[in-house]
Amino acid sequence: MILRHVTIDCAEPYELGTFWSQVTGWPLSDEDEPGDPEVLLVAPSPVPGLLFIRVPEGKTVKNRIHFDWMPTDRTRDEEVERIISLGAKLHEDHRKADGRGWVTLRDPEGNEFCVERGEAERAS
Repeated sequence: MILRHVTIDCAEPYELGTFWSQVTGWPLSDEDEPGDPEVLLVAPSPVPGLLFIRVPEGKTVKNRIHFDWMPTDRTRDEEVERIISLGAKLHEDHRKADGRGWVTLRDPEGNEFCVERGEAERAS
């Protein structure tokens, strides 16, 4: 069995997909347009794509599942600042004085996700 997509319920699929495209660098499907009820963010193989689907109800409680992202070409702190500049909000800061820890952010629709230290930071 192969995990094909991770599906995210949202109010505005194209707008949220565009935010995540800017965060990840992954493109939206060529078939998707503003106003579409579902939008696919195409991930590099073998990573599953992110499928954003419009639902009528808004987010009301903490996510039961979330993404933990690890930057590949920036530090954790640089990545946090970049993602905030794209429209995310700081939710919880779990950084420690010794450099370990993570930061929990919320995307424009309030979904929580974490940014951890990158491999270079972990090695030092």
